[in-house]
Amino acid sequence: MARKQARRRKQKQARTFRMPSIAVGRILTPAVAILIVVATYHVSGKLLDRPIESISVSGPLQRVTALQIEEAISDELDAGFFAADVGRMQAKIQALSWIDGATVARRWPNRIAIGVTEQVPAAIWGKSGLLNVRGELFVTEARHIPAELPRLSGPDDRADDVARRYLAVREQLIPLGLDVRRVRLDARGAWDMTLANGVDIRFGRRDIDERTGLFLEVVASIITGRAADIEFVDMRYGNGFTIGWNDGAVPPAADPQDEDPAMLALRGAP
Repeated sequence: MARKQARRRKQKQARTFRMPSIAVGRILTPAVAILIVVATYHVSGKLLDRPIESISVSGPLQRVTALQIEEAISDELDAGFFAADVGRMQAKIQALSWIDGATVARRWPNRIAIGVTEQVPAAIWGKSGLLNVRGELFVTEARHIPAELPRLSGPDDRADDVARRYLAVREQLIPLGLDVRRVRLDARGAWDMTLANGVDIRFGRRDIDERTGLFLEVVASIITGRAADIEFVDMRYGNGFTIGWNDGAVPPAADPQDEDPAMLALRGAP
């Protein structure tokens, strides 16, 4: 009797510590299914892939030709319709000097469609660089310089600052009938500009924002009325400005009651 009880206890213990069985089929079946799907995708892609037979380029092209665009992506075209990397194509097209933006898309069954926008030059930088409408230098050595563009100059690392000031000032002058022809920032940090009517504006190195604000609020309207009589405007005063009149021009009559510092400076008081 004791032997039978001992045997039952051993059998019970053996059943307690037995390793659980794993249904291998439950793991292998989904894995095999996934492998089949992936393999089918790659095989079908290779079977359906075909050579790229044509590309189309849309957009107003003036500085860049469709041939230049095709040459830029020629290495990618040999990969095939599906295998071609459209992202890399887009990057290569946008790397061209006069391209501002590009889109690349597949068109079944064997065509690549490309859309491009060209840079719009807004100003000349230095001797032969070109800035776009956002003030970005996109060409450093342009072969053909549009004569009608304004000229901006300054240290190379200050191109963005010069462009921003030009755009901000010009935006407020245009409604007054004035425009900017030149903006210059010299190596000492002094600013000056020339208007389209030939009047020079000298801002100096200090308090540029305040002096620019005074110029736009007060001086610009004076120039609008008497541009032909004015040679330059000097904004390098702590309390106003002076105007250099052309020979034969008659300055405005002084008003003894006027205490406006800007008008005192207008009469020549530094």
